[in-house]
Amino acid sequence: MLGLPEDIRACLFDLDGVLTQTAKVHQAAWKRTFDEFLRNRDPGAAEFSLADYNEFVDGKPRKDGVRDFLASRGITLDEGSDDDLADALTVAGVATRKNELIMAELDEHGVQVYEGSMRYLRAARDAGLATAVVTASANGEHVVAVAGFADLIDTRIDGVVAAAQGLRGKPAPDTFLAGARALGVEPAECAVFEDALSGVAAGRAGDFGYVVGVDRVGQADGLRERGADVVVTDLDQLLGETP
Repeated sequence: MLGLPEDIRACLFDLDGVLTQTAKVHQAAWKRTFDEFLRNRDPGAAEFSLADYNEFVDGKPRKDGVRDFLASRGITLDEGSDDDLADALTVAGVATRKNELIMAELDEHGVQVYEGSMRYLRAARDAGLATAVVTASANGEHVVAVAGFADLIDTRIDGVVAAAQGLRGKPAPDTFLAGARALGVEPAECAVFEDALSGVAAGRAGDFGYVVGVDRVGQADGLRERGADVVVTDLDQLLGETP
């Protein structure tokens, strides 16, 4: 009834864009951050686009997103430190600016969930499958709590956990593999649910049993190219399906 192979015992869900409607908030915060940065360097610089977000930033740890996008524009910054203020011209400073913007938005407007994904999450729990949130966000615990579905998640691998354990960010499979370990299951027994190109690539790189691409922004072909076994526009489309 879940649209998964019979040997799947656990579901590893990305957070932003899969369970919660926070991906578009992240994209807006990144755009404001990078557009301000670029204008200060060159008033004629091309703006940060949705294509830039999908290719260089989405699904990655904040600092990786900063490095990868700026590298695409031929820009290299000093790393700086986590104590850098938001106006520091360092990788850490740019990342801090973005985080300040996203936290202000979440505190003011809260977190909206995808109702179809919540139906699927509840169905997975009812079917006895283990569940994990695997997100690059260092604010994963806060978002899950505000969204109100912490009771449906068995474990969480977020940016804080990844930093503590020295895990590489997506598209490396490290965080998903950590989620499988935390649930006590093998990667082949896990389904990965991702909306980001880097996240789907991570699911395929980790040899997980099934990779579900969630197409929220019209990139179904890209998700398939990165290794998705199936692509849906919301998770409840899988209910009652046979893979």
